[in-house]
Amino acid sequence: MYRLQNNPTHSVHSCIGLTNTLKRSVSHESTKALSNPGGVCAAGHWFHLVSESAISPPGSPKDDVKDSKELQALQIKMEAEKVRGQMKDQMIMELRSDKTYLQQQVSQLEEFLKLCVEKDKKEIQQIKAAEQMKEDENFSLPPMDGYPNCKEKLKWMKNMWRTDPCYSRHGVNGSLPSIFIYLSEIESWCPVLPGRVVPSAVVENSEKKMDPAVVRESLKGLYPSLANKRQLHWIHQRIRSMEEVWVEAGRSLSAKYNLTERTAKQILVHPGALTDESGTHIAEDAFSGGPLGEQVQWSDLIATLYILGHHLHLSASIPALKAFLQGNTNGCPPQHSKVEPNLIYTDIVGLRQIQEVIGSSWIKYKCIFRILDTFGTEPDFNHPDWVTKHHLHGPFGGLNMTLLQFYTMFPHTPDNTFLGFVVQHQLISKESEQFKSTKRQNQALVYGKRATFWQGKEAYVDVIHKYLDIHGTADNTAAIPSYVKNHGIIKGRDVQTLLRQSKVFVGLGIPLEGPAPLEALANGCAFLNPKIQPPLSSLNSEIFKGKPTIREVTSQHPYAEAIGEPYVWMVDIHNETEVERALTAILNQTIEPYLPYEFSCEGMLQRVNTLVEKQDLCSSTRSWPPLSALQVVKAEAGTSCKKACQRMGLICEPAFFPNLNSVKNLAKYSVDCQTSEFSDGHLVYPAYLNSSKHCVFQSDPLLFSCVRSDQSLIRICPCRDYIKDQIALCKACI
Repeated sequence: MYRLQNNPTHSVHSCIGLTNTLKRSVSHESTKALSNPGGVCAAGHWFHLVSESAISPPGSPKDDVKDSKELQALQIKMEAEKVRGQMKDQMIMELRSDKTYLQQQVSQLEEFLKLCVEKDKKEIQQIKAAEQMKEDENFSLPPMDGYPNCKEKLKWMKNMWRTDPCYSRHGVNGSLPSIFIYLSEIESWCPVLPGRVVPSAVVENSEKKMDPAVVRESLKGLYPSLANKRQLHWIHQRIRSMEEVWVEAGRSLSAKYNLTERTAKQILVHPGALTDESGTHIAEDAFSGGPLGEQVQWSDLIATLYILGHHLHLSASIPALKAFLQGNTNGCPPQHSKVEPNLIYTDIVGLRQIQEVIGSSWIKYKCIFRILDTFGTEPDFNHPDWVTKHHLHGPFGGLNMTLLQFYTMFPHTPDNTFLGFVVQHQLISKESEQFKSTKRQNQALVYGKRATFWQGKEAYVDVIHKYLDIHGTADNTAAIPSYVKNHGIIKGRDVQTLLRQSKVFVGLGIPLEGPAPLEALANGCAFLNPKIQPPLSSLNSEIFKGKPTIREVTSQHPYAEAIGEPYVWMVDIHNETEVERALTAILNQTIEPYLPYEFSCEGMLQRVNTLVEKQDLCSSTRSWPPLSALQVVKAEAGTSCKKACQRMGLICEPAFFPNLNSVKNLAKYSVDCQTSEFSDGHLVYPAYLNSSKHCVFQSDPLLFSCVRSDQSLIRICPCRDYIKDQIALCKACI
């Protein structure tokens, strides 16, 4: 028999030990009560389990009663503490539950308040949008004459005005009137609204007097800007070697035409393909047999613009480009004084670089770009939607420019503008007598600097060697016949000397459309021009792969092909009889040096000057060429306007297409449209079906084309005349 004995001096650990002992010897309920620290221990009593015999003699009634009462009291107290603990636990659970509930309520309230704020914002935006719509509905656009890009810019600003905070600072709030005011008063995309006064600062900037353009008597002021640009080293050398010829050509043109009433333009020149960032290595390869065509054209363009008296800003790297365009990297025009270009000459690589440097701001320069494009760009490759629809993607297409902004090396297609270059043959005065006294040798000079040009041509060259000594200017990698006297890669002036000594300049089929064959003709040397069958194009040739044109090349040099005999002789290099017949004819003739005026220094000065002064692609009101030059020709089904005009001794002029693109205008030229429609589904419009007198007009101006045809439609073609040996200009253009 055990009893509980109160002993307040024992520790809590003793109480725990007591509990464990009781669990082994008393009932479950008693153990449960004793193990509750809020029971025995919390009451301030500590108990030891001791043998009853150690306290009082066994069987004592008095002690039994006493123990029973104490135990009962203890049990009651333990039960009370248990109930109190349960109440406490319940209260804690309820408090936790209340906390969770309150947190949920707070979260719901926050979400509700957030929705209320968003609703209020939306209502405010709807009110503003409604007000803007009302403003837009009540706003009438003024006449857009002279502002061809106004509507395009309005559309862009409507969606993009939030992209730069400067627009808001100038009062743009998304409404059409606010955008129009900005585009007409802060920038100059749109006409100023009647009754509004343009801020004086804007007027002062737009009416700022420009310097007169004076034909320069020297190129020395150009050299410092060329000398400090490694990428333009070859260009620098070429311009220096031709300075006297350029200056003399400027004097000659000034004597023939009035060049005094001109203003000096600010012109940015950025040949992107020559930059290190382009990765093309064209600039560094120029001195080791690399292609020179692009650099020849850039060289002559730079010299031409400088002689004509304009202010040139040359850029040959991305950092230089950024430096010039600094201040134009945000949407709004710069507030500080800064040079703004009137024209930007670049190439397709350079255009993409400019777009990357100044982002969407490039659009404000869109109409002043002139893009040097060696092979040319045709309309279906230029139009982004057409490119996507017809799977014409390539590295040079989809630019969405006016086709006349593409400046070509040769007059490939009238859809583009012919820029050209200068054939280097004119000698400085001290060498003129030497040229006249140079005796032609019984020799031929082969047109081929690289080993790949000579491959497979051995039999062809062997035939020529029967008649002439063979000279070459090939690099060290070329495996050429042992009888060829190879001079290696030499300077341009040394090439001119070889051409003056030779009777025949021998084409090998490649490279295509380079300047060298015209240099040969200019030095009195006949050109053997290899035929190409089947013709090469971007559809079947790696050379043209990715180029934005499907023009077919039927010989090594199509421009020279058109010049014809006695200067240019077409040959099938695999037909020995044909080659020998051409050689015999050449050796039995004497020809004088021949150079089309358009490839002379003076011819290029005349052409570029006219283009700079009169080709305005930013205005819809200025008509150039003059409408008086328009001659309308009907092209038979299956014939392009290019061919139809050529047959009449004319050239197709795409600038005139809008003047034929309506029933009213066609009626002036005896085209009776019984029914008509507008469409952008083909590149041959305007055209008509002769059987039904149904006319179809072009709905998208970017799809006008001189070079496309259709087997069922008769095309209405805008043709013009041209100056002999200056095909880019009509007789009334200068």
